[in-house]
Formats: sequence, structure tokens, C-alpha cells
Amino acid sequence: MTARALPGTPFPLGATPEPGGTNFAVASAADGVAVCLVDADGTETHVVLPERDGEIWHGFLPGVRHGQTYGYRTTGPYDPNRGVRCNPAKLLLDPYAKAIDGLVRFGPEVLGYAVGNQETASTLDSAGHVPLGLVMDTSFDWRDSPRPHIATADTVIYEVHVKGFTAAHPSVPDELRGTYAGLAHEAAVAHLVDLGVTSVELLPVHHNVSEGFLIDRGLSNYWGYNTIGFFAPHAGYSAEVQAGRRGGQVAEFQAMVDTLHRAGLEVILDVVFNHTAEGNHLGPTLSHRGLHNPAYYRLRPDDPRYYVDTTGVGNSLNADNPFSLQLIMDSLRYWLTEMRVDGFRFDLAPTLAREDGAFDRMAAFFDLVAQDPVVSRAKLIAEPWDIGPGGYDLGQFPALWSEWNGSYRDVMRDFWRSHDGLIDDFARRFCGSSDLYGADGRRPTASINLITVHDGFTMADLVSYNGKHNDANGEDNRDGNDDNRSWNCGAEGPTTDPDILDLRARQRRAMLTTLFLSFGVPMLLGGDELGRTQRGNNNAYCQDNPLSWYDWSATDKQLTEFTRTLIALRGAHPVFRRRRFLTGVAAEELRWFTPGGARMTDADWNDPATRSVALYVDGADDPDLADDGTLLTDDDFLILVNAWWEPLDFAVPETRPDQAWTPTIDTYEPTGFSLAAPLSPGDHITVHPRSIIVLQGGNPS
Repeated sequence: MTARALPGTPFPLGATPEPGGTNFAVASAADGVAVCLVDADGTETHVVLPERDGEIWHGFLPGVRHGQTYGYRTTGPYDPNRGVRCNPAKLLLDPYAKAIDGLVRFGPEVLGYAVGNQETASTLDSAGHVPLGLVMDTSFDWRDSPRPHIATADTVIYEVHVKGFTAAHPSVPDELRGTYAGLAHEAAVAHLVDLGVTSVELLPVHHNVSEGFLIDRGLSNYWGYNTIGFFAPHAGYSAEVQAGRRGGQVAEFQAMVDTLHRAGLEVILDVVFNHTAEGNHLGPTLSHRGLHNPAYYRLRPDDPRYYVDTTGVGNSLNADNPFSLQLIMDSLRYWLTEMRVDGFRFDLAPTLAREDGAFDRMAAFFDLVAQDPVVSRAKLIAEPWDIGPGGYDLGQFPALWSEWNGSYRDVMRDFWRSHDGLIDDFARRFCGSSDLYGADGRRPTASINLITVHDGFTMADLVSYNGKHNDANGEDNRDGNDDNRSWNCGAEGPTTDPDILDLRARQRRAMLTTLFLSFGVPMLLGGDELGRTQRGNNNAYCQDNPLSWYDWSATDKQLTEFTRTLIALRGAHPVFRRRRFLTGVAAEELRWFTPGGARMTDADWNDPATRSVALYVDGADDPDLADDGTLLTDDDFLILVNAWWEPLDFAVPETRPDQAWTPTIDTYEPTGFSLAAPLSPGDHITVHPRSIIVLQGGNPS
């Protein structure tokens, strides 16, 4: 069936419902583009877009309303040797679709080329095998609740998977488990609020598809780093969609954000603008490839049949092309304004700044972000590595960006395994990594401090396994990182040995204390506070099952309470949330002492056997200013660190006259709380193996 369209407008891109109909606009290198309106029985009505402005095709379709299913078909050259892959047999998803319906049914129908001949266009129709867009009115009745606007220095991030958090939660109704509505349920919100975190960082919620090879194994892409729709909430996390209400994922996501904001929690999205789900030159033609392959993907200059791949998954988004850049910026702005999220974590972020192959902190993407009045005000977090040339770009991102600090993770893991020669690195990472961020005027908040994240071991597994155990992934344990910097404390995996179990618990308490008292922004892997395990799987990206889900029936309540106490301690004391770098080891603001109470010397710092140190933090010396201009003076703290496997006697050093110290935290104790009596300068206290004691002192000001 065919129909006619009115001229419409080239802006905005996507399907925009208006009074009387819907405007469609799409970027394409094709010779012609048709909107395909799809009925419930699969019948298509083709409407040729009548107008073209440059490479934007557009038209207004009277009578098309909210909820209409649609896709695009293109006519034009199919010439892989020139990087052009138009094929009218392929029903294409709108890159700007606000909601997506349906799954990919892998087979020869979804391939743009003929099986056995990549130079020839396939004539098999992909209709019925590919997801489609839904025309959406995204207006929402937001409750009158302001955004939290948490200062970066005050932020505590909780990395969480929407489904895994509540998939097995006994207090969440069955029909809401594993959904946006489940995350917004009062039982889920109560845990987050009681824990004290300020911001949830959601693993990818852009609409994504599972790879064909995973489906063949009976698995799926649980993490979701395989995006096909950058404007659409993933339908698989929607209770509304599961109840048969197509398109309900949009309002459900908005309601979740609204509820989290009312609870004082920010929402940060993990976004994957480095590649799409279409894979390499042998992958399916679902959307971008069939519309404008050279604009959306980086092609090899010497042979445009193939894709430049700095992501490891087959393609890389072409972030130096205006259409790709517009897609990224329009998406970011949409999620900030229409969906009201608060920030983004950019997966494999260097790929977005590789205009000529190498990473460039002056790339067009960074310029656009800095100039955008909406996006520039959001929390912006980079994963500062990919697999491209010079792919580890830690410390290289522009001002106002924060970065996952992989060096912090590596140093702290090795330090608490009692490795040699790390005391200087420990001190630098603990104090905000000024060597990485201080030289060009960035702040300690540029460092997102992390010890565990979704990609790798959980903290429980970090202290329980020396090696990965990824057999369930179906790749004979070849996948996942072999360099985990983990230590099983004496037995691989589950054990009933009480000494090993106690040591593992102490290791976790020591690392959590390090994380929450370090300068910078702490990020907690969701579930680490509960003792969550993945049974040694360090690459559970394809495990949408109890291996990855939170087991709320087997939580470590003592660890949860200890984590809550650490977060509260950090929140109550601005000395741990410094907004400016302290001036260095030699300055009076920070004093480092040996266990004997003497000031650390160069020889002490350079001694590879040094594994213990005392850090004095003066709460009154050069404090930060609050927003209203008041001085953020604080108590003094003395942090005694012993990464040796034997107990050490620490002498309390002289800091200020007649200072009295109250022991508060002792990670050796099962509760994490110190049982020691108050101390004065010259007194001695035993810091047990691989543990931390935190002493709190009053401040005369």
C-alpha cells in the first residue's frame, strides 16, 4: 500500500507527532526514502518522503498518531566498495525512534548482502525479523520535585543494573521485578537511600539487542552494551511492555526518574556511543548501516567495505561526521530534558575523540559538549580507554569531565595484596591523583575512584578467586580479563575455613574504607555492600540469571551496615570531600608519618618494603568554601594503614597541642568499628594485619 505525504520539515530528526499528524525526518545517503507504516498484521503502507534538504529526507503524514509502528526503506546504490549499502529489501529502524518494538530474529533476512556473495544486495525482505520504531508523544506529568543537583565533590555513585537489582527482590511484586518500575519501588529506593549513596549509575538502558552468537548459545547480552536505539529506553526492562502495553517503557522510565529524584537520588546513564549493534561488515542491516553507512560509521580509507574498529565489537561510530555528532548531541540533550536524567558515563570514551585515529582532547565532540548549554551542565564521566592507538588516555580528558581512574583500581588492589613498592602510589591515589589531574587545573573530582565495577570480579570474588571462572559463558573460559589483581586468601572459591573467611571479610572492609575516605568521587559496585558473588565469573555480560542478579536472601548485613557507616562518615566530613587539591606531601595540610610517629622521609617513600603509613588530615587548614561562602572546617583525622600480614605498633604522632583522638573505624574488627580507648600524642595502638584504623580528633576552631 502507498500514500502521499505533505512536505513537512527537516527538523527535528525522527518522528514528531504534531496536531493532525506526524513529521518524519531522517538522514540518508539514499536516492529515495519511504516511511513504512506497519499494521498489527504486518501490512505496510509506504509513504515516500517528498522533500530533501541536503541528505535529510522529510515529510508530514496526516493522521499518523502516537503509537504508530514504523520503519524506513531506502532506494539507491548498494556498493560496499564505496561504503554505500542501500537496500530496499531491508526495513530499517529510525535512529531517532523514541520507543522500539520487537526483536531481531537473526537469519539471512537481516543481512544486507546475499548469502555467499557480499558484493550483491540481498533480496530477502527483513520485515518481521527486525525491531521497529513507535511514534511517541513523550510528554509526562512530572511531579513538582526539583532535581537533586548533587555537587560532584559530594557525590557517591552506585553502579547498578536495572534488571539485576530487583529481579529476585522478595519485597518487589513479581510483575515489577527487573524493571524500571521495580527500581522505583519503595523497597528498592529504601535500600539506596538507607545506604547513603547519592547517584545511581545505570548500566546501559538505551534499547539494545543481543548478538546472534549469544542467542545460539541460549544466552543474551545482559549488560546491554550493544545499542541500536540511542533515544529509546530498553523495552526489556519495562513492566508496561511486559504487560502488553507497547511504548509504555517511555513513561515508565520517566516515572522511575521522577521517583528517584523525589528520594534525592541522581540518575546517571552508562551510554554506548562508540559502536552500534550492527557489528562489522558481515553483521545485520538494522538501521544506521542501511540509511547512511559512511556518516554513521568510520570506514577504512583504503577499503570502505570494512570498518575501523577501536571498540572490539566490529564497528566504531564516526564521531567526526556531522550526522553522527548530531545524533550523539541530540540524544544527550533528549535524555537530559525529556527524560530528566542527571549525567552520563561514556563507555570507551576515547573512540568519540578519534577524528584522525589518535585521541584528541580538542576533538569536535568535546567542543560541542562544552558549548552546549544543556549537556555541559550535566555530570560527564569518561571510561578513558578503548582498543585504538594509544588507547589508555587516563588523565587526558578536558576540564569538567571526570574519569574512571583505572590506576586507582590497580594500585589499591595490589596494595591490599601486600605487593612491594606501592606506598607512594597508594598515597597519590588516596589523595586524588594530582599527578593525573592537577597539572592543568582539574580537581580531585576528576577522579572516579573505583575498586570493582560491573566489568570484572565483584568485591566478594576479588578476595575469593585467583583466576576467572567463566565457563558458563560458553567460550571455554577464554573470555574476560586474566589480569584481575585478585587474591583468594588461601582457597579458590567457596570455603568453610573460618580463618580464610575472616581474612576475606577484613580485606573487603579495608578496601571499602580506602575507597570512601579517598579524595575524589567514590563509586561502589552495586551489591558489593551485600557480599554479592558471581562465583568467580569476571565477565558476566551474558548471564541474565541468578548468577548476576542480586541475591537478597543471602546478604551480609554486617557488611551492609559497615558500608553505610563509611558513606555517612564521608558525607559528614568535608575533609574527605575536598574540592581542591592539597598542595602535596611536604605541605602542612597533609602530613605522613611512619608507624613510629616520625615524618616520612624520601627513603621511606622509596623503600619497596614500606607497606604501612599514617596520614594526618588537618580539618582546619585551608578549608574549602561552601556555596554560601562559609568555611568548611572539620575535625582532624589520623588514618593508620597497615598492609603488612603482621600486626604493627603505631605511635600517635604530635599534630596539634593536646589533641585527643577517638578511634572510630577498625577494619580488623568484624563490625568494622573500633573498640579501643581514646588516645593522645605519644600513645601506642596496634593496627592488625591488612587493616585500617581511623582516629577522629576535635578541632579547636
